[in-house]
Amino acid sequence: MEKFTKEMVDDYADKLLIGLTEEENKMVLDEFNIIDSDIAKVMEIDNIESVEPMTHTLDDFVYELREDVIEESVDIDDLLKNCDDYINDEVRVPKVVE
Repeated sequence: MEKFTKEMVDDYADKLLIGLTEEENKMVLDEFNIIDSDIAKVMEIDNIESVEPMTHTLDDFVYELREDVIEESVDIDDLLKNCDDYINDEVRVPKVVE
């Protein structure tokens, strides 16, 4: 695998529109090198290719789905009594994003 370079990090940052300072580039490059080193250590394990991927971290993981039970809910008119402003069954809220 090709080693990460400063130019590669700059290129990825530009593609993500997150321009990096020299200091940030060095930090990212250092972290990529650490990750690359860790991956190399894992790849040194004998017969690593024959290990079946896990679907969950716990081998004895058991899940049970609950049965869907229809329950009576609160009447919409009662809920809307607590709202300052609503149209039909929709609550109006102030605009927060321009």
